[in-house]
Amino acid sequence: MDFAYYILTPFSWLLQLFYDLTGSYGFALILFAVVVKLILFPFSLKGKKSMIQMNMLQGKMQQIQRKYANDKQRQNLEIQKLYEKEKVNPMGGCLWSLLPIFILLPLYAIIRQPMKYMMGLDETQITTLIDVLNQYAATAIDPSKNVYYQLIASNVLFENFDAVVANPAVAAFADNLKQLDFSFLGLALSTVPTWKIWAGPFNWNTIGTFLIPIVSACTGLLFSIISMRTNQLNKNQPESDQAKSTSRTMMIMSPVISLWVGYSMPAAMSIYWVSNNVLSLGQELLAGKILKKDYEAAAAARAEQERLEKEEEKQRRREAAERKAQAIADAKAGKGKKKAKPAEEKKKSDASVIDVSRVGIRSYARGRAYDPYRYSPDGPTPYKDPGAPVDETAVEKALEKKSDHLQAVAAEDKADQLILDELKETAVPETEEAAQTDSAAEVIAETAAADAEDPWAGIDAEVEAINAETEDKDKE
Repeated sequence: MDFAYYILTPFSWLLQLFYDLTGSYGFALILFAVVVKLILFPFSLKGKKSMIQMNMLQGKMQQIQRKYANDKQRQNLEIQKLYEKEKVNPMGGCLWSLLPIFILLPLYAIIRQPMKYMMGLDETQITTLIDVLNQYAATAIDPSKNVYYQLIASNVLFENFDAVVANPAVAAFADNLKQLDFSFLGLALSTVPTWKIWAGPFNWNTIGTFLIPIVSACTGLLFSIISMRTNQLNKNQPESDQAKSTSRTMMIMSPVISLWVGYSMPAAMSIYWVSNNVLSLGQELLAGKILKKDYEAAAAARAEQERLEKEEEKQRRREAAERKAQAIADAKAGKGKKKAKPAEEKKKSDASVIDVSRVGIRSYARGRAYDPYRYSPDGPTPYKDPGAPVDETAVEKALEKKSDHLQAVAAEDKADQLILDELKETAVPETEEAAQTDSAAEVIAETAAADAEDPWAGIDAEVEAINAETEDKDKE
């Protein structure tokens, strides 16, 4: 025997026990479903409590998500700490809901291979038994062509049990053989239902096995609807569009899966599926009563969370309105006023703007808004390409121009000095002309003190005095 045999042995023992008690394979499947539900009911309650706790933590989780919206790693870390603090397993609700699937798979193996799991025969014994049963079967049993060959062989064994047991070929394991009756309410649960009902034959077994998968799908859909309506969390908790879409998809997929299982596996699987759905309905109603206080606490927590969220939203709107009103008041108060400049900056700006914007005697020929220090504290700077090569010719011309300018300035200074000396010599009054030149001498004496400070001003005064003296002579 393989490892799976020892895993499935407890299930096969339980199913065999119920068959021995009832004598009906169908009732044995129903009792098997009841025991499975009773065993899994505490785990189902624990899973529902875990879901309730998860819903009660939604408010704190949303606060963490808002606080660390830009840091997903920190967000996941804080949520994990919250789970540890509240002792909540986020997978608790999903884990227990998967347990029925782990029951369904072993049951399918037991139903499909009754000779192996309920009679305890090995491969060699099964092959020998089928060879014997082919002597009594209307159609040859071929294991290579039908995966449910053991069910077919078990039906042949049930109908010819005494003759088969007496056959010397099976004498070594005759004590292990069991006469299993797969009929239930007049239906052969060992047959696979067909959805092509029009193909016949038209009898109760064909019609009944055709209806069993449909009943299974309907009970599954009814269970989904009642589960959502009896869950007080779902009634008090608004669902997003995505959640509603997921719920509708699950409601559709559950009947579809039931139909697929019903029309692709023996009718015994659909009997178990129908029993499981009906028992799940009762379990859901009972769990709702047991967890009523938990549901009410979760609903109250959800209502409180909604109230806090509304208060936070009102507070945010109030603060936004206050900021907007303050901004409008500030804008009205500052309307028509210009921002005052610092005193030093204003003084510098006034002096520099007047000086730079002057054209001739016009102080603001370039406009009062002209500001040479707008982009640089030193005024406009001509652009020079730092990467351009030095023009030696231009440098030489600039130096020559500067030299010529300096020579011209020196020559002008020398000529001015000669004129000054000559004027001083001619300014000495003669005896006959002393009276006429007194005024010129006085002018020269008055301006002598100012020559040290401004020599050009003294020269101008002397030139004016000489011109006045010349005019007097011309008059005479």
